[in-house]
Amino acid sequence: MRFAGKCVLVIGATEGIGRATARAFCEEGANVVIAGLGPDRGQELAQELASASKSEAVYVECDVTHEQEVRSLTEFAVRRFGRIHAAVNNAGTEGPFGPLHERTSEEFDRLLNVNLKGVWLGMKYQIPHMLERGGGAIVNTASSAGVRAIANIALYTASKYGVVGLTKAAALEVARSNIRINAVAPGPVDTGLLHRMVGGNVDISAIAEKVAMGRISQPEEIAQTILWLCSDAASFITAQTIVADGGLTEA
Repeated sequence: MRFAGKCVLVIGATEGIGRATARAFCEEGANVVIAGLGPDRGQELAQELASASKSEAVYVECDVTHEQEVRSLTEFAVRRFGRIHAAVNNAGTEGPFGPLHERTSEEFDRLLNVNLKGVWLGMKYQIPHMLERGGGAIVNTASSAGVRAIANIALYTASKYGVVGLTKAAALEVARSNIRINAVAPGPVDTGLLHRMVGGNVDISAIAEKVAMGRISQPEEIAQTILWLCSDAASFITAQTIVADGGLTEA
């Protein structure tokens, strides 16, 4: 129960890694504000978590590309639970699979707005709150594509490289204020995002073969990495990107 009595904000929690992360925090005693798009999925998750634990779980619909919605989300979490001890900026989207020169301006704007601007807006409102309350921990979801480029998903790669850089710079700015900011960079994870991204272009088994461990990960495995980064066990870790990819980028 590492997070008993603490409030955690998980943005991008309606599916995949975010959903597993919200569930894991609740299992360890946290009160969780889950945010994302899709009220049916969000409310279903909140009810599931509340009934399965003694923790509170509340869902808030939030489009991370809209600044007012992100600000309102942060203010809601503070009103509901008094403060935010940890925040996870996990909202993300995939882009079409194919060469860079075939991508459109609309695709570029959508990917960068969700994957990079969304992380920036999250921290923009989480950091001032944590400065006022004496600290906290933030984890941003990057990708192994943010530490080693991957062909045919260039815009996604660029957005995740941006998350890595944004995380490092922000962490250095607040390192002496008891706020730790890190990123997790998952390799291939068995989520809808991966299947949508490569579906019909690359077989999942072929991706698994490129991983040193010979498989893709489950969302719950990445969630445990996020929880560790938010916990006191990682008290001297900041400005880092933890690559959780089964050895993919080293193979």
